[in-house]
Amino acid sequence: MALALERPDRPPVAWWGHTYREEWSARDLAAVTIDRQRRFGWDFVKLQPRACCFAQAFGSRYEPSPDGTAAPRLVGPVVEGPGDWSGVPAADASVPALADQVEALGRVVEALGPQVPVLQTVFSPLTVAGYLVGEDRPRAASALRSDGRKMREALERIADTLADFAVRSIGAGAAGVFYAISGYASADLLSPKEYERLALPHDRRVLEAVSASAWFTVLHLCGPRLHFDLGAELPSAAVSWSIHEPGNPSLAEGRSRLGRAVMGGIDHRRMPRTSPQDVLEQGRAAVEDTDGVGLLLAPGCSVPPETPEANLQAVMESVGR
Repeated sequence: MALALERPDRPPVAWWGHTYREEWSARDLAAVTIDRQRRFGWDFVKLQPRACCFAQAFGSRYEPSPDGTAAPRLVGPVVEGPGDWSGVPAADASVPALADQVEALGRVVEALGPQVPVLQTVFSPLTVAGYLVGEDRPRAASALRSDGRKMREALERIADTLADFAVRSIGAGAAGVFYAISGYASADLLSPKEYERLALPHDRRVLEAVSASAWFTVLHLCGPRLHFDLGAELPSAAVSWSIHEPGNPSLAEGRSRLGRAVMGGIDHRRMPRTSPQDVLEQGRAAVEDTDGVGLLLAPGCSVPPETPEANLQAVMESVGR
């Protein structure tokens, strides 16, 4: 009902966050995801793979943290200079870094059954390019403007790989993809015209590969001062963003502008240090803002691993879960 812009008895609710140790194993990632869903009662699952898996698919090298408490460390980027874009290889989603994520998703789908939809996380091609240059968004945006044909061709190869990954994930049982444009739809990095001309065609390539077979695809716009109306150019059932970042619309405003269900309402950045009562109030404010119509309550982005369990439980309780 929420995706149809109707008012259910209560909004669907879930959250997600990294588990840095378990993310290196398809079996372990599936197990921790299944455990979390059953323990907290998520209404849907957004699979949280290790973020570097997309860069690993094209040859970037990472090391896990020794104790599993921190994000993986980059030890060898694929693109070190402007001439390196031609070295970004063509690949498909059978490469181990991506095949592991498809396997993990399939395990989660099998364990939870059809009543709990599962979304596969898919980074945008430009987001992946940012990882290939050392997780440097400003550098990737600058390269997009200046590196010309070689980078555009690399983005085409990346888009083909991500489209294949998305299709394989749907084949493994995903209800849709959580398509993340991480920072690049922000005025801090690119203008709307730059994004539309240089990046949007690659987004379309990925999302159009699954649009006919996925009923629960979510477009995630990450960052402040979003060019929010770019969302109208891409197919999705819902749009996710942080209402707490500067210059971003409210949930009700975003729903009105795009005519789609909205996902968000919880300030992920505050989760480690705030109180359960504050989380409850954020969730209730999101319901009030939207009147519960077309709302999927969730964090604006990934919840930090150090978040207290009481705050995670409060996300669920804020809508009566």
